[in-house]
Amino acid sequence: MMSIKDHEIASLFPLLSDIELRELAKNIRDMGLLVPIVLYENKILDGRNRYRACEIAGVTPKYIEWCGADPWEYVWSQNAERRHLPAGQKAALFLLKNKKSTAWQEGKRRIQTEANQKRSEAMEGRAYAPKGEVREGAGSRGPAPSDKVDGRSRHQTAKASGVSPKTAARAEALYNARPDLLDKVASGEMSLVEASRQKKKEDVKQQISMPTGKYRIIYADPPWNYRDKLIEGYGAAENHYPSMTIPELCAMPISDIADDNAVLFIWVTSPLLEDVFKIINAWGFKYKTSFVWDKIKHNMGHYNSVRHEFLLIATRGSCMPDTSKLFDSVQSIERTKHSEKPPEFREIINTLYPHGKRIELFARSQHDGWQVWGNQSSTTTLARHFSVQDALSMQ
Repeated sequence: MMSIKDHEIASLFPLLSDIELRELAKNIRDMGLLVPIVLYENKILDGRNRYRACEIAGVTPKYIEWCGADPWEYVWSQNAERRHLPAGQKAALFLLKNKKSTAWQEGKRRIQTEANQKRSEAMEGRAYAPKGEVREGAGSRGPAPSDKVDGRSRHQTAKASGVSPKTAARAEALYNARPDLLDKVASGEMSLVEASRQKKKEDVKQQISMPTGKYRIIYADPPWNYRDKLIEGYGAAENHYPSMTIPELCAMPISDIADDNAVLFIWVTSPLLEDVFKIINAWGFKYKTSFVWDKIKHNMGHYNSVRHEFLLIATRGSCMPDTSKLFDSVQSIERTKHSEKPPEFREIINTLYPHGKRIELFARSQHDGWQVWGNQSSTTTLARHFSVQDALSMQ
């Protein structure tokens, strides 16, 4: 069996896994090669997997020559549906296909134009000069035509690639800002969601200035984003910080400033209790237990009169308390204005963990022994930088 190389265009789609290739080889051994291998410029344009499966099965492949208009479109049409790829990967491949196809078409037109130009000038007895150079006895013909290609709308991309508009939007965002990540999605190295999250996390790192060093104790009172105005009084700092969405909070590089053995104390209200675990995990911690702050005074609520908040405790590595003193898990302390957290909880933390560097995130004021992060322009910049649509694209 003669050896034939793969065409560059065929590499748009990734090869089958070893298991899938062996299954294909078995099928070809049993049924024969039903679909011929397509060649272009004496290389395999479509059928790389069939070719390799034939080698494994010991079957002589059949070949046909491609003679269509656009080889990139042909490879897409032959593989997009039959490969059963994840939607994100499919969207990434579609965008890369469009880019490659456009470049191929432009190159083909340029070659044809130059060939026509050479013939025309040879007939006129003038020396050929590449486009853009001034010929002897000729003036400038004005600027060259723009090579800008009209882009598709998001819905057009979604329809043409067979994915949802949301998936198309994610892929287009990577295409425009992080083509390196889009390449990884196209190759199957990472999913579109993973790539989008990585981009978002890196964007957040660029927008905020976190402290240097490592901290053993981290205390956080996030500025939760409540869409329900009935519970507007909830949470820490809605009157001090712009609110942040769950994806924005998850993307904060807290794991970079946490010791290998560290503890996290994080405030959350009942409506967001399920969401806070996404943040805990994203920051590299594991949930352990909680305190309940009984505010004594009641708040509004849809299902009950809410008079409590949770202070969850999570750790990474090994970070048991430094003291054996146990505090009641329910602390009844009358709330004050704006739902500001009682200083008694900071005292509890200091008692349980007297040793190690400590930092309070979204702090409202300075406290002895604590480094604080908050009331800084970077926080405002962070919250304003991300639109609601950006946040939704992370979910």
